[in-house]
Amino acid sequence: MTTHLQGLGVYLHWPFCTAVCPYCDFNVYAAHKNKASDADWLTAYRAELSHAHKLRPHGQVETVFFGGGTPSLMPAKMVAAILTHIDALWGLAAGAEISLEANPMSAPRPHLQELAAAGITRLSLGVQAFDDSALKFLGRTHNADEARGAFSAAQAIFSSASFDLIYARPDQRVEEWQTELDAALALGPQHMSLYQLTLEPDTPFFARAAQGKLIPPDEDSAATLYEVTQSQCAAAGLPAYEISNHAQAGHACRHNQAIWQGGDYVGIGPGAHGRVTIDGQKHASLAEAQPQNWLAACQADGHGWQLQKLDDKQVSEEAIMLGLRLVEGRPLRALAEAGFTPDAARLKALQNDGLLVARDDVLQASEKGRLLLDYIIGRLLA
Repeated sequence: MTTHLQGLGVYLHWPFCTAVCPYCDFNVYAAHKNKASDADWLTAYRAELSHAHKLRPHGQVETVFFGGGTPSLMPAKMVAAILTHIDALWGLAAGAEISLEANPMSAPRPHLQELAAAGITRLSLGVQAFDDSALKFLGRTHNADEARGAFSAAQAIFSSASFDLIYARPDQRVEEWQTELDAALALGPQHMSLYQLTLEPDTPFFARAAQGKLIPPDEDSAATLYEVTQSQCAAAGLPAYEISNHAQAGHACRHNQAIWQGGDYVGIGPGAHGRVTIDGQKHASLAEAQPQNWLAACQADGHGWQLQKLDDKQVSEEAIMLGLRLVEGRPLRALAEAGFTPDAARLKALQNDGLLVARDDVLQASEKGRLLLDYIIGRLLA
């Protein structure tokens, strides 16, 4: 399976948060557990970037995404030094999108200004709710007013600003979500990521649910909340471009778009995933999850990666699983190049059920189908 090389993305993981939220199953750790110096972190990030460049030297880098964790806890000087190193290795494309995730409590205006000066062009703020009782339930350390203040500062400083919200919370009524979403849209965001609350194994929320202490909305209620979200955001000029992401025209997250379209991206930092094409073959990278172990591996070997060649089946399955997340779908030609050709009978059945649309050489989920994406993908891959 050969693929042609396109622009490159870089994902860089900062694994620390001031507090770990009870719904979160990301590779995150409490900030007080970070015993390494800033210099140690910068040395390790530079080493792993240099290792990645040896394996996938083609550029330029079109997007960089600092994720976490809470990467706004990183000193702006470290962010600037990392971007300088990326530019020296691959070259940063003119107009590169450089995103960073922030927590409202780690985003005072002076720090945001320093991050912008360091090269960040797009800020993604982890708000999660504009309701104080909901924020307390979600384990957040800020209140709604602090979130609004942080977002207002971000809008004034960065060329693009976004925030995340979590809905389909226990006992959340449709009217309550509509009111909260209206208030969020009134802030004039260019981009929003709106996620339904999911109960992930090995999280405190999952344990509470198992004990009957937390009861999420049933499927019908969750579907209604999703449909309300789609219509309300579209009416406000932020239609969905992906299952959970909404944006004004020209403000979709280019980094994530490229990933959903099967593009190469380097994953740097503890627990980071990546997809890189080496000698025409797609490879998956996965870094050591524990920060101290990752730092030690970078010091000893220059990286904390494990690299796995993906076989044709894995490449084709990823192409359809990621591509159908996009509202615009994926060209059938691009899916075929990734090795996926849908079974004609299954495709027709899904179209007849109103779940898939195939037109103009594009395969896409219908609005109804986006609610049943796992089912559609299961049928296509059966």
